[in-house]
Amino acid sequence: MSFLQKLQDEILIADGAIGTLLYSYGTGSCFEELNLSHPEDIVSIHQAYLEAGADVIQTNTYAANYIKLQRYGLEDHVKEINSAAVRIAKQAAENRAYVMGTIGGNRGIKPNTIPLEEIKRSFREQLYCLLLEGVDGIILETFYDLHEVETVLAIARQETALPIIAQVSLQEPGIMQDQTHVNDALKRLAGLGADVVGVNCRLGPHHMLKTLEEVELPTNAFLSAYPNAGLPAYTDGKYHYKGESEYFRKSAHAFIEQGIRLLGGCCGTTPEHIRALADEVKRDVPITEKTVKKKSVEITAQLIPAKRDDPPLHSLVNERPSVIVELDPPRKLDTTRFFEGAAALKDVGIDAITMADNSLATPRISNTALGHLVKTRIGIRPLVHITCRDRNIIGLQSHLMGLHTLGLNDILAVTGDPARVGDFPGASSVYDLSSFELIEMIRQFNSGLSVSGKDLGQKGNFSIGAAFNPNVRSIEKAVLRMEKKIAHGADYFISQPVFSEETLLQVYESTRHIKAPLYIGLMPLTSSKNAEFLHNEVPGIKITEDIRDRMASLSDDPVRSAREGIAITKTLIEAASELFNGIYLITPFMRYEMTVELAQYAQEYSARLSRRKLHNAERAIN
Repeated sequence: MSFLQKLQDEILIADGAIGTLLYSYGTGSCFEELNLSHPEDIVSIHQAYLEAGADVIQTNTYAANYIKLQRYGLEDHVKEINSAAVRIAKQAAENRAYVMGTIGGNRGIKPNTIPLEEIKRSFREQLYCLLLEGVDGIILETFYDLHEVETVLAIARQETALPIIAQVSLQEPGIMQDQTHVNDALKRLAGLGADVVGVNCRLGPHHMLKTLEEVELPTNAFLSAYPNAGLPAYTDGKYHYKGESEYFRKSAHAFIEQGIRLLGGCCGTTPEHIRALADEVKRDVPITEKTVKKKSVEITAQLIPAKRDDPPLHSLVNERPSVIVELDPPRKLDTTRFFEGAAALKDVGIDAITMADNSLATPRISNTALGHLVKTRIGIRPLVHITCRDRNIIGLQSHLMGLHTLGLNDILAVTGDPARVGDFPGASSVYDLSSFELIEMIRQFNSGLSVSGKDLGQKGNFSIGAAFNPNVRSIEKAVLRMEKKIAHGADYFISQPVFSEETLLQVYESTRHIKAPLYIGLMPLTSSKNAEFLHNEVPGIKITEDIRDRMASLSDDPVRSAREGIAITKTLIEAASELFNGIYLITPFMRYEMTVELAQYAQEYSARLSRRKLHNAERAIN
């Protein structure tokens, strides 16, 4: 009897996890490669699930596609791995169970940049391998992106008449990543030709059942559910699931009451979990109708405006000349000089103090803490940098919520220097997101939605700054990155320090078509050694030979060296002020006296420049 004929009158039990089971055994490599190197281990797992009562098993091919196998250098072995997996499963099944070819989703829960065309090519390659080996059907599982699963389902339905199971995973109970309610998602999948539609992964029995209460029985497909064993715990460097099989047994009838015809397990489930399900529901009769609990699902953010005490920084610099100064948080716990500098900079009337986020991967006092104190104690706008290096997506989301709560609304989103360049070489770099994705995440936050699409109940009001590096071989490529960041949501830019008038003019000519304002970075040199270090060892900084020679000529006189550094920067301030509204001064080594003098000079020069322009305009009229 065919798989679909069986589902007409019976409840079928599917197998449980393969990947997490292998992980629990201590396997740390590519699970799918084991089809080639250790086929006996995969056969044993299949047989264990079959002996537990599984009517349906799936091939060990969840990540056996070109995109995911690239991580292990196995992208040229797609055919061998998939073909071996089907042969292993069929050998174990011995016609006692249906063998489903498994294909997993590629787009995860974070903002994803894998193009659909690349996904299509990878999917077709894996699909053909599975079909050629004679699977009994295809199972599409763990898809967070509805558009992705719809795309590949349409391809699969066109290529085969075999049964197709299409399952989605949820960001939270009842909701997909793009805010589509699961009931609507399953209807759409059934409409595209899936024979079985359902949910798998992410959720244990409790939350999955809550979700299924709101799902209508489809008229043109069967329902499936593959819950996790629960939430994973992390002990001694390893993840593990504590969900017990008896708990699955007690949940089994509730799944049948929600209309499930195909019931299996996902992450953390073992043959014992599947045995519990099989023993409990094998004699149950499928239901043909159910009462759906109607629930209003809010899918857009409440339009509660976030309040700001001042205009966004990008609006301010668009309207008039603006000076901001970087004053990095201290590396030690004494903040005396930092707050002295902040107060002195406020007195000369700068628009914001910017604070890096552990620059050069060196730990400093939290810029969020100092930003809040600068705002409340000193009364000056803080501009807080955020790097992708130190926080995963969860941490970044929480960090944004904290900044919003403190009213720190001006931020600079940067990738961040790798951990290995800092003084904690054993630290890890996270990089869940790139700077582009972080900018997009903040823009989404401003629309009132978290990175997972969940309603935050209030819109953020961040002014999103982005980094621009003009000290590159190809200024055109740097400008293309600017344009890409604008497309992701950047409001304005802050440049790496510039040390030549020629570079200033080149930047102006290359960016004059860009509407987003640009703060030009300028940093006074303190000595010849400082100049050589910056030029030769710090990424993104280039200093002209002429300036390095000028500083070298005064290397024996620290005071004159510093004065020369200030003089060079004043010349660059004049050139930059002729072309740009924004000046960004970087304080070297907490020597805030230098940036206080330069900030005052920048404002005085801007005032002279404004008077000159006004005078010239009056002369032109007369």
